[in-house]
Amino acid sequence: MGIEGELSSVTLADICQLLSMGRKTGCLTVTHRTNFGYVYFEAGRVIYATVLNRPDRLGELLVLNEVVSREDLDAAVRSQARHSGKRLGRILIEQGSLSEADLRRFITMQIEEAVYHLFAWEEGSFHFETDQKPDADSTLLVSIPVETLLLEGARRVDELSMIEKRIPSREVIFEVERLPKDGDEAELTEEQQKLLRVLNGNRTVTEVIEESGLVEFDALKGLFGLLQAGYVQASGEREGGAAAGTEDGLGPRLNLANAFYRAGMLEDAEREYRAALAADPEEPVACARLGVIALRSGRPQDALEHYEVLVAGDREKPRLGTHLNRALALELLGRYSEALEALERAARLRPGDGAVHLARGVVRFKDRDVRGAKRDFEEYRKGLGEATQPSPVYFAYAVLASAALGEVEEAVRIGRDGLNLYSGSTPILVNLGVVLERKGDANAAEALYLRAVSQNPPSPQAHRNLGDLAHARGDQAGARAHYERAVKLAPALGVDLYLKLGNLAYEEGDRTWARQHWEKALELNPENETIRTNLDLISSHTGP
Repeated sequence: MGIEGELSSVTLADICQLLSMGRKTGCLTVTHRTNFGYVYFEAGRVIYATVLNRPDRLGELLVLNEVVSREDLDAAVRSQARHSGKRLGRILIEQGSLSEADLRRFITMQIEEAVYHLFAWEEGSFHFETDQKPDADSTLLVSIPVETLLLEGARRVDELSMIEKRIPSREVIFEVERLPKDGDEAELTEEQQKLLRVLNGNRTVTEVIEESGLVEFDALKGLFGLLQAGYVQASGEREGGAAAGTEDGLGPRLNLANAFYRAGMLEDAEREYRAALAADPEEPVACARLGVIALRSGRPQDALEHYEVLVAGDREKPRLGTHLNRALALELLGRYSEALEALERAARLRPGDGAVHLARGVVRFKDRDVRGAKRDFEEYRKGLGEATQPSPVYFAYAVLASAALGEVEEAVRIGRDGLNLYSGSTPILVNLGVVLERKGDANAAEALYLRAVSQNPPSPQAHRNLGDLAHARGDQAGARAHYERAVKLAPALGVDLYLKLGNLAYEEGDRTWARQHWEKALELNPENETIRTNLDLISSHTGP
């Protein structure tokens, strides 16, 4: 049964305490004007929380706190575009850039910060719906006792009321008045040292928070301490908020779009970014973000259009990530020569960059330049040195490149090295399985395919390969089950799979079912002569 009310009559902290005492499971939605937040409970403990207009985002926090490198984050984003079912944090773990413990630590931090932010709301409304749970694939869930959040939240609310007397607006700009000397009594905290490094007399409080890599409260508390000690002073306030300098109405829309994007609400973010482009067709942030959203959504043509605007325009010099993402869009469209040209531009921007070598190797392999691909993979591996683990993308494609050149034992070695580092990487499991199958070791290949279909999400290609193995040993029921699962997971594989399903039905004497599968295959590919021949064969035996 739902619970609802107004924050003017009861505090959010009181509501959370009641839900905790009642060991409730469900979602608490809080709204205030155009802002809203969610807090999910399970048996009275907080497992997830998010607020729309929060500036912190997992990837940026990890980079700014030097937990992962910018290059590793960019590589993870590109990998996410190729495997849209996976979360960014999980990809960072699989590529060896992030530990499970660090991911959990930063996600817990984000969830706690979201709850503390909501505790400060004194106006708005709330609604609790029982038995509502976050998407199982949306994030890593935690388990935080409400009592811990209540104690820390109350302390923060008290301190913020004092801090906001000296920092009344997030648009105030601070500059360094003096740096601490050896004789100073006050010893700077780690947070204050980070703040001094990013205070340049031009950034607003909001921008300082984002650049420091600190959560909002820690940044405000550190800045307040620097103010009290006389190390910094206010030098002005940016007019028009964070979007100063943009056209009327565009700034707030971009802010809202950015908030949606950071919260993972990509459909809402896309809507707002498109509205921003209607006002300014070359707005660089909107173009870049829409490109990423399109790649993640499996729409490379849309992504390419946005990246073309960035590359052709003169508003902002294209970054390495722009060239790499544009190349990825071209690669996914099968325009390999153009993708290689885009990667050459990236190479000129940052010569010897490993991400460029890896991306170029993948494109060359897909363009059937296997020797060129292998050279790029070797350059990528050489540039990493011994201390850095290669990306799982490297292992997945280097396996195939070596096998295609007849270097089967090397391919197997590369694949096994990859699985030692990334035991759950579906592409490595499938590609090494293909090599072992062609080597004649069908049992080892089948074991790898079974591991691949047990991953989340399961691999449609592995189901297809398992179907082929089952059919080869006469297990038609097993083959049919795997083919049907594969086509359900990946309709793009449909033509070949519907053809095989039709063949199985025909072999079993079920010509009606065979006709239905082949007609479905022909609908997907009207030019396929094999399918037409099969249908003509059935028609000649059974009539229309």
